Amino acid sequence: MDAQLEKPLAALFPLPFRVLFLVGLGILGWATNLHGLERLGVDGPSILELQDRSCLPLRSGSPSRHKQPSARAFYAPLYRLFVIYSAWCFGAWLLYRAQTRSNLALVDVFAYIPGVCVLCVLTVLLCTMDIVQKRERDSFLLSAERCCFSASDGPIHFSDVIFADILTSYAKVLGDLWLSFWMLLPGGSLLSIPTYEGWYQWVLPCLMSVPYAIRLRQCLIEYCSPSNTSRRPLFNAIKYASSFPVIFLSAAQRLVESEVVKVSGVSAEHKGWHGEYPLFRLWLFAVVINSLYSFWWDVTNDWGLDLLNLRHTESHAVVSPLQQTVTADRSSSHVRSSRALSFRRAGRHGSPYPYGLRPVLLYPLPVYPLIVFLNLVLRMTWSIKLSSHLHLQSEGSVVMFCLEVAEVLRRWMWVFLRIEWEVVKRGRDRESRGPTIDNLSGDCFRDG
Repeated sequence: MDAQLEKPLAALFPLPFRVLFLVGLGILGWATNLHGLERLGVDGPSILELQDRSCLPLRSGSPSRHKQPSARAFYAPLYRLFVIYSAWCFGAWLLYRAQTRSNLALVDVFAYIPGVCVLCVLTVLLCTMDIVQKRERDSFLLSAERCCFSASDGPIHFSDVIFADILTSYAKVLGDLWLSFWMLLPGGSLLSIPTYEGWYQWVLPCLMSVPYAIRLRQCLIEYCSPSNTSRRPLFNAIKYASSFPVIFLSAAQRLVESEVVKVSGVSAEHKGWHGEYPLFRLWLFAVVINSLYSFWWDVTNDWGLDLLNLRHTESHAVVSPLQQTVTADRSSSHVRSSRALSFRRAGRHGSPYPYGLRPVLLYPLPVYPLIVFLNLVLRMTWSIKLSSHLHLQSEGSVVMFCLEVAEVLRRWMWVFLRIEWEVVKRGRDRESRGPTIDNLSGDCFRDG
């Protein structure tokens, strides 16, 4: 595709506005996660151990004994923040469009508009005044600080795991933020992606690696904890470590491109396939390994499904019919409610629960195969999108932006199943309670 065909995208929706759009999509996604969990009967704030009217995990290792507010107290301020944020960014974009009128000659003249918009967003984020949902802003900053600088001998909160995993879906956005910074500086242009030589070319992959380094550190802290008796955190750490070869081998593809130019000329530089070069094949191998390993980990460990878990295929092939239970404990501050599918084990020749799933399902049955399929497709494309040598080429900007949006949506779906599996695990691990849904902890369910 001719690079000139992509110029209208840079004029219509420059990279800084795309970054702002994806950030806003993340705010909306997290609000709808908490809201959706409530509608599905799962008390997200309790399982995440959030403090009253904040998005911070409890400092103690046990849930609060005080009455928890409703989930609305957590997602309603996020909706308000999203509305304020969207109104500001959309207003700035409308002003930019009115001034440029799709004229390429005017794009860089009015580049200060997205620059001012981004600067104001960062200023409000760091503002200490009690304006624009300060509690939620402070929660975000403190969560980021805790993930980056938590003590190596301290606990890893479940909410920090979710936060850091969401951040990995924004690895490319961090790179785009870096590129936007240089595009908005004097001498830069919104119509072209800046290129670097020397050590500067490694800054972008290093920034994209930061979210994976954060999760890798969390996994190693969990593995080295004196109370840990499992190798699961180590294997999880390997998953995040497998992202680094994808990112840095991609940056090294500039060596391949230089060789291609020498051999075939400049016209061959932007070809997508260079299979004759070992470095390219090594990068492609890293992409496949990272994608498949991440998909397997999502399905088997993050969601607890038996689809790819051969050890449990036979033992989980027998269950009894569906049960639905609604129980209430009026003496406590929580009302337990389940609209879930719950299967109890039967004899060896009993009726199987849905193939590849698990005995306890908190969501409607069709949700699971759909999310598994979409996760597989988007996992494969996401690993490729971590490749800076691809998104530095302007002709791929439309496709790359669509993949970024798709990754945010994939993570949004992932959060629902990840929190669901945490609820099921905590209920299952209580020795005094059975595996059926009515025996799950009341702290994790509300009557919605």
